[in-house]
Amino acid sequence: MDDNLPKPSHTTGHGLVISDNWAGYNLNVFSLPNHYCEDLECVFIPHGVIVDRIERLANDIMKDIGDNHITVLCVLKGGYKFCADLVEQIKNLSRNSERFISMRVDFIRLRSYCNDKSTEDLQIIGGEDLSKLTGKNVLIVEDVVGTGRTMEVLLSHLEKYNPKMVKVASLLVKRTPNNKYRPDYIGFEIPNIFVVGYALDYNEHFRDLHHLCIISERGKEKYKV
Repeated sequence: MDDNLPKPSHTTGHGLVISDNWAGYNLNVFSLPNHYCEDLECVFIPHGVIVDRIERLANDIMKDIGDNHITVLCVLKGGYKFCADLVEQIKNLSRNSERFISMRVDFIRLRSYCNDKSTEDLQIIGGEDLSKLTGKNVLIVEDVVGTGRTMEVLLSHLEKYNPKMVKVASLLVKRTPNNKYRPDYIGFEIPNIFVVGYALDYNEHFRDLHHLCIISERGKEKYKV
């Protein structure tokens, strides 16, 4: 296998590991909105690969927590597409399985980014009524785990409500210095780079891309705040 191609890890918990020297795909290979083409460097992970990986994550979740009711806590805004696709895959599996997962979905927002940099301040916004999580099985669905600090703060906050079980599914985990936190379910482990698309944004732009892409310096300058 070519060392430049994305490679699966040896264990499911590590997700699909994408090497540091993976250069992505040429933009001309895929359909992209014309207004973004000059603002991107490459297609890093194509949409079809994302969908296939999510199907496997849904299988893993069914094996672990089937025959249970779970509350899915979706971290907005970047996690909404991943959450919607993951929940739909779990529902499809549940319909055709002897095991069944009953789900309700709630939403929360975490703010910790300015432009492409994580800040020290974390705001937790929303959540219908987190006290309803007491004694419940909770699946947090997140878009990206970078330093791991944000998720650790959220988990610490949820502990106050004494949930029965908390699992975390993250579409992406970045290889960053000193990040020792690992979600229970990982879509892709990627280098410490800033990606957009598939609902991940740069100052509210690029959410409408189907693929995960690397933003160019031109794009960062164009949409910075």
